[in-house]
Amino acid sequence: MSSIDEIVLPSPADFHVHVRQGAMSRLVCPAVAQGGIHTAYVMPNLVPPITSTEAALSYRDTLRSISPDTEWLMTLYLGPAITPDEIRKAAVAGISGESESTRVPAGVLGSGIEDYGVYYPVFKAMEEVGMVLNLHGEVPSDASKNISVLNAEKLFLTHLRKLAADFPKLRIVLEHATTAEAIECVSSLPSNVACTITAHHLYLTIDDVAPQPFHFCKPIAKEPRDRSALQSAIASGNPKFFLGSDSAPHPLASKIPSIASAEVPPSPCAAGVYTSPILVPLVATLLESFGALDKLEGFVSAHGRRFYGVPAKEGKEVRLRRSKGGDKVTSVMKGEEGVEIVPFWAGKELGWEIA
Repeated sequence: MSSIDEIVLPSPADFHVHVRQGAMSRLVCPAVAQGGIHTAYVMPNLVPPITSTEAALSYRDTLRSISPDTEWLMTLYLGPAITPDEIRKAAVAGISGESESTRVPAGVLGSGIEDYGVYYPVFKAMEEVGMVLNLHGEVPSDASKNISVLNAEKLFLTHLRKLAADFPKLRIVLEHATTAEAIECVSSLPSNVACTITAHHLYLTIDDVAPQPFHFCKPIAKEPRDRSALQSAIASGNPKFFLGSDSAPHPLASKIPSIASAEVPPSPCAAGVYTSPILVPLVATLLESFGALDKLEGFVSAHGRRFYGVPAKEGKEVRLRRSKGGDKVTSVMKGEEGVEIVPFWAGKELGWEIA
């Protein structure tokens, strides 16, 4: 165990978070700051998804009304409604990036991308204005081709390499990497390509997902060697790798499917792990477990901020102290309209807490 008992972090940032809508949003937005995050890069997968500058700004206003002290960075959802002109309009308005999904990843509702070529004019405009392309890196599952959630990320990497080659000045982020192959790929590409890593993928493997719906997410956790590769990427201090929690809250009823009956078929378990309310202490606990606590500041603040060009603000430091033990992560968070969420690590103790 490290002899350090206190850590001061300059304005931690989460560069991939879901904060939903309505009563759910009113419950989870304050939890972003509760978990030690000052700057939150918000995913646009609402119902309907955010596909215009006006919608993004309206959503930001809503988030600010709930949690005015959090810096909300907005994104657009890539689809047919997105044009080069919309990209230029969004850039002027301060929209940070564009989120793409291949089919339907965790929480994203809408059609996926089958042909990147049709979006090349959009990517060119993004390159010109300095907007970031965020990629959920999985190809669609296809049993006839032996493609499943277990190899979908590895098979996507060919697309990532081509996009990086075709748009050498476009900043691209491979979101929530889960495989050793993804880490190797991003490491080999130029500095305009980076990668987010979640807290939960630093802990989970596929064996943890099978019996536990609250560990089910997309991309799904992989093998121990993949988890080790994620940990090693952080321990190396490589600035290409930084925190994007993919914290994705779902109502309790969506994570525990209803029991099938003659009248009602079984419902699927929603994909998503919710880490926001404990995020920075959780990351500190996990990094310490594999000997990388000295890389905490880079991972949760410096690397991502440098890549996105979002400097830390003075006076927004977060102070962590070593937990004295006894306090456990809450089992259920309850909000308005009967909303209930089970956070990651529920019922367990963290090694660090916010002072």
